[in-house]
Amino acid sequence: MLRGWLLLAAGALALLLALVLGRRDLLMLAIFCLALPGAACAGLLWFKPGFSVKRHISPGMARAGSAVSVVLEVRGQAPGGARARLTEELPYSFYTAPVFSFPNPIVPRGPVSRYHYEVVPPRRGVFAVGPLRAEFSDPFGVAFLKRILDDGGQLTVAPAAVELASISLSDGRGQDGSRTTKELAHASHDDAMTREYRSGDPLRRVHWPVTARQGKLMVRAEESVTAPEAAVVLDRRHHAFGDSHPFNQRTVPEGSGHAGERNASAGLGGAGFKKPTSSELHTTPTFEKAVSAVASITAHLLERGYSLRVLDHGGNPGFESSASAITPAVEDFSGSQGIFDVAAALAALELEGASGAIAGAAASESDSAPFGNTLAYKLHHGRRRGPLVAVTGLLDDAAALRLASIAESTQSAYALVLCQDVREVASALETLRGAGWHAGALTPSASLEEVWLQLDRSATFGLAP
Repeated sequence: MLRGWLLLAAGALALLLALVLGRRDLLMLAIFCLALPGAACAGLLWFKPGFSVKRHISPGMARAGSAVSVVLEVRGQAPGGARARLTEELPYSFYTAPVFSFPNPIVPRGPVSRYHYEVVPPRRGVFAVGPLRAEFSDPFGVAFLKRILDDGGQLTVAPAAVELASISLSDGRGQDGSRTTKELAHASHDDAMTREYRSGDPLRRVHWPVTARQGKLMVRAEESVTAPEAAVVLDRRHHAFGDSHPFNQRTVPEGSGHAGERNASAGLGGAGFKKPTSSELHTTPTFEKAVSAVASITAHLLERGYSLRVLDHGGNPGFESSASAITPAVEDFSGSQGIFDVAAALAALELEGASGAIAGAAASESDSAPFGNTLAYKLHHGRRRGPLVAVTGLLDDAAALRLASIAESTQSAYALVLCQDVREVASALETLRGAGWHAGALTPSASLEEVWLQLDRSATFGLAP
């Protein structure tokens, strides 16, 4: 602090004058001015405040562009009852680091201080929230001590999703994807189409010939609703979405120490905290739009009762390489838990081959062509006879032909092809449509909602005029 440096300067000047003039009073003043900052620094270095920090983040998983509320509860005692300056470390992309004054007790003279702030994550990712850094000073404001009070928390930010309109995704289904079937073992036999009468069954459902044959009251088997099925394929080929570049996603607290207090520095003032290192998510703006499209489409299908399988272009589990996936090897999702799991997995999904975390999956895919036999086999033998939705980057002729052939394994097929200009994918769209796909181009100027609706309206949507 400036006050400490001024005291040292005054002490040095007084000492010089005392030696020149032979004044005892100036010597005493010099000793005082030089000793006070040293004593203050020593006292702070020996200070053991015993701080504890509780951080409550709500919601635990946010959407990009949505506000996140953070509440800090700090328990501890500043040296000599002095005040302290607290700073919450946040990623650079959050633009600001909240600063608080300690103490700020919940109740007068209480041991716990509470603070609240909000942030709006600008993009998806897994972010470090914290650590909480404190700058203590002695009661005279001469020296300071900087400490890290905790290791921080973690915030998972899923990609922003938009609400999509209901379109006719397949034949024989309602808007919610449901399909009715008979509970039959052998549909050609009356006995297999009936069951024993239960109290409350209407008499109009009694099957009299079977009742007479079996000697007990039998009724026709009721219709049941089967769980609708769908599959989503996400293209992660790094060359299909333009040149990749890193997005700074999360900051890492200094050091690798355990939770609790850690000394950062002590002195009379000057240098601030070191800049944190950052972890980078390798992606492109086009791939970001593809991820948002997948988030919207999967939420749309799961909310309508579909049992959903998510695969990548090589037929592997779609989130096998995602650092934020709860269970990376899982590829089947359903219900509200499925919506949460998919959103969490999309938070840190990267382009194929962009980082070492993907090495295992990438190596296994190198022997099979994108949209090739592995993917077709999984879709065909997995009995996913419902709609298939593919979200892809640029497709060359060979990739388009392989993807087009997969439509034979599904009840209906839909494709969103990400590109900068529709003319880049005109040939691929024509190939897909010729094989029965509903295909459209998603460009930077087009909205997902518009393209999604057009998939159900026109077989020529997306071609250059």
